[in-house]
Amino acid sequence: MFKKHIPVACTILLACTAALAQDQTVNIYSARHYPTDEALYVNFTKTTGIKINRVDADDAGILARLKAEGTASPADVILLVDAARLWKGEVEGLFQPIQSKILNDAIPVQFRAKSNADGASPWFGFSTRARVIVYNKVKVSKDDVDTYEELGDPKNKGKLCIRSGSHPYNLSLFGAVLEHLGDQKTEAWLKGMVDNMARAPKGGDTDQIKGVASGECGLAVTNSYYLARIMRSDKPEDKAIMDRVGVVFPNQASWGTHVNIAGGAVAKYAKNQVNAVKFLEHLASASAQDHFANGNNEWPIAKGVKINNPALQAMTGGNFKSETIPISVVGMNQVKVQQMLDRVGFK
Repeated sequence: MFKKHIPVACTILLACTAALAQDQTVNIYSARHYPTDEALYVNFTKTTGIKINRVDADDAGILARLKAEGTASPADVILLVDAARLWKGEVEGLFQPIQSKILNDAIPVQFRAKSNADGASPWFGFSTRARVIVYNKVKVSKDDVDTYEELGDPKNKGKLCIRSGSHPYNLSLFGAVLEHLGDQKTEAWLKGMVDNMARAPKGGDTDQIKGVASGECGLAVTNSYYLARIMRSDKPEDKAIMDRVGVVFPNQASWGTHVNIAGGAVAKYAKNQVNAVKFLEHLASASAQDHFANGNNEWPIAKGVKINNPALQAMTGGNFKSETIPISVVGMNQVKVQQMLDRVGFK
């Protein structure tokens, strides 16, 4: 821990307390752009007295900023919303491995970076979201969209809506599919998706859901929490969307549905390392994990946490099969996937 020097002249208890209090900060670079996360930060400060300073950016921007800042970086905690970017930050040496019994006990091995010989890990996952397929109940049969492979099947020509292929959510999905199908079949699949598009890739995941509901699209790909937000809304227009849209967790009969991780790490040059670890341990607490589930409609990762979110329960019936390929593989596949996207014209 980097401690601030307390002057010898600081002999009055009140003055010493004030000087020490200046140390009680933690600087966070966050790619979590969810307004509901404000509760996470407020609760941490209320519980620990540690003030949070936060910079918001996307995953790629945060990693680029860390590299540019080097040893001068003020960042203590890094929060990212894509498994492959967590892996990239690890292999580029932007995180410091930390040892925490609380985190090791709470976070299952498959949702954290491989530990060093001393048991320290460079990053930990705290929540997951599934990459699901939504479809128009009138125009599309559920049986025609119950695998990712069918997104590129000619039977769905002119029906697909999807955001940019180069978005991290899609790159991670495509990197996972590459591991399952191999190079040749994956590139043919990506070309099939281009041929099946109802419109050029644009917008975010919520826009794809709305396109399916309006009938502009027959099917689309979205992260599960975007759909859960609409399911939990009381707005008449959102209720109308859910009357028209169905959801599929793909590949339940084969390798399972692709899931992505949101996680955190301690920056390599963190000046408030102890406070940074405390914040990550806070994210593994029951209250924070409950927030991930009920505040932002994600699946919590920590062991023993029960999910009470009605939308998540309604989507899956309480359970679904998820894929289990290593996160490092998904990350390593992304350069090859991007080259495929360029070749097949997937913007």
